[in-house]
Amino acid sequence: MAMTLITTNTSSDAATSDFTTGIDSTYKLYIFKFIDINPATDNVSFQFQVNATDDPGGDYDTSLITSTFFLAEHPEDDSSTSLAYIDSLDLAQSASFQTLTSNMGSDADQSIAGTMHLFNPSSTTYVKHFYARFHNANYNNLAVDSFTAGYINDTTAIDDIQFKMSSGNFDGIISMYGVG
Repeated sequence: MAMTLITTNTSSDAATSDFTTGIDSTYKLYIFKFIDINPATDNVSFQFQVNATDDPGGDYDTSLITSTFFLAEHPEDDSSTSLAYIDSLDLAQSASFQTLTSNMGSDADQSIAGTMHLFNPSSTTYVKHFYARFHNANYNNLAVDSFTAGYINDTTAIDDIQFKMSSGNFDGIISMYGVG
């Protein structure tokens, strides 16, 4: 299956990165690639939420997400390692923004990179599944590998997605691909 680049958003000191076109029934799988996402402030989370076609121009707060979140981390000083389930970053039928990675650092040498898969967003029969994996240079100088997965409990077609920090602006590149 070939990946087709649909669009790329390059953000500079932006509050959000919105994809409001290109998500339609053309593809059953959309992949988002995140390159050098760097927040303006320390200790923030990178998040997403969607809009359904029945809420055009909505404010990304109507689709309910159920998810799970875990991570592995390793400090620069090699003092310890950990693998942890983080239940506080799970959502349970929530219209909140879903965290993709947390505790990001804003130093010049800190950023995140990752990939998110969104399955069949145009379906009007099934919920929409997603999973994501990110590497994060943590504000406490940790290498963090974050894993998020879940579903958007909405059988209305999804046609918009927004990415943002939990607080403040960010720089970086997000590309959206269709697979099929």
